Amino acid sequence: MTLRLLLPLLALTLWSPFAQAQRIAFVNTKYILDQMPEYRAAQQELDRASSQWQKEIDERYDMIKRMRDAFNAEAILLTEEMKRARMAEIEEREREARDLQKKRFGPKGDLFKRRQELIQPIQDRIYQAIKEVAGTTYVAIFDIGGVGNNVLFASEKYDKSDSVLRKLGIKPGKTTDDGGGTRGGAEEDDDEQPAPPQRDGGGTAPPRGGENVKPR
Repeated sequence: MTLRLLLPLLALTLWSPFAQAQRIAFVNTKYILDQMPEYRAAQQELDRASSQWQKEIDERYDMIKRMRDAFNAEAILLTEEMKRARMAEIEEREREARDLQKKRFGPKGDLFKRRQELIQPIQDRIYQAIKEVAGTTYVAIFDIGGVGNNVLFASEKYDKSDSVLRKLGIKPGKTTDDGGGTRGGAEEDDDEQPAPPQRDGGGTAPPRGGENVKPR
């Protein structure tokens, strides 16, 4: 089960009367992913593959443009039959280029499959680490690093992202991309029993945007 599928259930849990006596925490999966060397390596490989495939497609369209330019320059010298043959060849090359573009970058194309292959194992590791961090202590852990999260308030006191990184064997402390400074080192001990977060209390509003754990 992915974190995105868990969010609606966790949202109901958060505001239920039962949850008022329970501990609730959150993690920022974008922050966690950005600190994982294997995720950065996977992104670099995806970028390389995407660049290579895009170059291949661009070369196809450049060739088609040259064919069209040559046809337009020579059309006055061609018979009708020759014109039809040349246009048919150009249209065939255009179909091939569109098919290749769909094959590489379509909804179920090569880039999508490669991303699944590289990113899914990393997502599974994060989810397992989150479950271990939660244990029996937390009734809910929300992800504030994904697009469209519905968390209205989140106190830094309950951010368990660094605990997940430690569970993954990674030392927290990398500066985040959003200019928020260096994380880590000041997280509350799991044995402490703070009150659940209040909607009208102090703290920081959760950031918007980011990348979901669930693959694209």
